[in-house]
Amino acid sequence: MAMRARAVLTDIEGTTSSIAFVADTLFPYARERMAGYVAANAAAVAPILADVPGENIPAKLATLAAWMDIDAKETPLKALQGMIWADGYADGALKGHVYADAAEGLRRWKAAGLNLYVYSSGSIAAQKLIFGHSIEGDLTPLFSGYFDTTTGPKRETKSYARIADAIGLPAADILFLSDMPAEIAAARAAGMAAILVDRTGDAGDVSSFAEIEP
Repeated sequence: MAMRARAVLTDIEGTTSSIAFVADTLFPYARERMAGYVAANAAAVAPILADVPGENIPAKLATLAAWMDIDAKETPLKALQGMIWADGYADGALKGHVYADAAEGLRRWKAAGLNLYVYSSGSIAAQKLIFGHSIEGDLTPLFSGYFDTTTGPKRETKSYARIADAIGLPAADILFLSDMPAEIAAARAAGMAAILVDRTGDAGDVSSFAEIEP
């Protein structure tokens, strides 16, 4: 699929990386260590917990657990998960999953002169970890910037308008990649080109980055 883009903005979960890795590896890893991490890093997590509803630490942990149960895209939760994952990546317990075709595509597009960006509900710190410690090597040098929920919800058009402003390009010059139809619709409403990636091959515009020519 050929496009005319000057920059590529990509989602992670289900797009560059396996949903199973996030759901079955990263989320349980953070859940099992959340209480212990908060207790051992009280000063570091205090500013984050300040934004979590609850009168005390146990109540706040209960809120975090409830958010995890429904995969809520809450910024404090994502920040804490990212901090816990950082330890896991640092000691080698975690390796970020990235599809081989995604890594190849990103490298090819970067070599062709496109600027690459990430937009994920995971925190920017977590995004850098999954790409920096990936099974395809350190991919962070390929990216020019990262965006998370601090920019806005991924299903809201204004979030993509903000990203275009931050990148400094007209929205029409940016290609967005995601596995979520609602995100694709929001990006298109903001004026971006957008491609729905469906790794199963059952729906979507493409099933692999090998099919995309920005």
